[in-house]
Amino acid sequence: MNFRLTLASASLAAAVLAAPTGFAALPANPVADSPVPSLAPMVKRASPSVVNIATRGTVKEKGQRNPLMDDPFFRRFFDAPPDSKPRERQFQSAGSGVIVDAKNGYIITNHHVVENASEITITLLDNRSFSAKVVGSDEGADIAVLQAKQPNLVAMPLGDSAHLEVGDFVVAIGNPFGLQHTVTAGIVSALGRSGINPEGYEDFIQTDASINPGNSGGALVNLKGELVGINSAILSGSGGNIGIGFAIPVNMVKGVMDQLIKYGQVKRGILGVNIYNVTPEIAKEFGLAESTGALVAGVAPGSSAEKAGIKTGDIITSINGNVMKSASELRNSIGMLRVGDKVDIGVLRDGKPMKVTALIAERSEAETANAVDIAQGLEGAELADAPAGAGVLVRSVQDGSPASQAGIKANDLIVGVGRTPITNTKSFREAAKGANVLVLNVRRGSAVFLIPIR
Repeated sequence: MNFRLTLASASLAAAVLAAPTGFAALPANPVADSPVPSLAPMVKRASPSVVNIATRGTVKEKGQRNPLMDDPFFRRFFDAPPDSKPRERQFQSAGSGVIVDAKNGYIITNHHVVENASEITITLLDNRSFSAKVVGSDEGADIAVLQAKQPNLVAMPLGDSAHLEVGDFVVAIGNPFGLQHTVTAGIVSALGRSGINPEGYEDFIQTDASINPGNSGGALVNLKGELVGINSAILSGSGGNIGIGFAIPVNMVKGVMDQLIKYGQVKRGILGVNIYNVTPEIAKEFGLAESTGALVAGVAPGSSAEKAGIKTGDIITSINGNVMKSASELRNSIGMLRVGDKVDIGVLRDGKPMKVTALIAERSEAETANAVDIAQGLEGAELADAPAGAGVLVRSVQDGSPASQAGIKANDLIVGVGRTPITNTKSFREAAKGANVLVLNVRRGSAVFLIPIR
């Protein structure tokens, strides 16, 4: 750079020396007279659509509660009453949201921003404040729709996140640390990120535009002023920004929002397969050049997958033309489809590519459960309801899978999680929700085992 600047300086000096008398009358520097590039016009258009969300509510204390307090025998040593229950505490928090429909007053934010909230207050850029109600909220996608019909609302136009590319400039607008309507800029650092919230449906946009606590639910905007993502999470050891933030793509938001407005919930469909990541070992066994796709470890009887002709041992490579790199990516793609949608599925069978069409069915707890939906440590296990509400039956376990390594075997009967009995896959999912470690009560023949699962 210095070399080029030096040449430019030398050229200018030569021109000055060669200029005739009166060179001081040279025209003004055209660069100095040119307008300086600025994001200000776009920010002025977009900012009125971003709101501050303040919430109040009550939550049950789980925290560092001693597990012995749950056992009546030990509870007496802590001088606790026999009917001691988890304490409740009041909370208040703040986040951000985006107005997407001015006429109907619809505001998009994160599920975790309004979770457990009994009182929600919206504050606009012009300092108007009013209450809002929850139209619907989905924990899996971390999306909630609020409604507050007010005059003179400004909606942000929705972009198309499918057109985003790594390197595109983006702007984050929100209320970090209570600093209202803060604007930060950066680029799209990566696309299709997953593994941030293993229990959710993920396809995150990664950005280095500063995202901090309070930005959750705020807008990720392109240079046209269009909403391309809802800021959701950060990767940080300190809780502050280190240049790695994540936003939910607006195309995913649209699908979830439509269902929340129409039904108040997301009616996710099911394909009816138990799937497993294609490891290098599996790729070698199947003669694949790359370790991509999702291996079908089991097909539920009567499911959409069985009706479409999918078989155990198939490798699903694409959904509606989109390449599936992993089991989690397939799970996300199916989870974002609606009941009744037709889906074109690319399959590799005996080394030969083929395509099938399936009709996404309504989730039924009687169908085979996708074990990884319940806990990552159960990946590779095929689960189904046991007859007469006797628990959850392990139909099969993929060799070398996390479930196999944990000690789960085919024909095991899971009858409890910790001290909570379970009767089917639905109660199993509810008992496992939010837990970091599951202690499974497993019956194997006449023996009973406790198997910890992470």
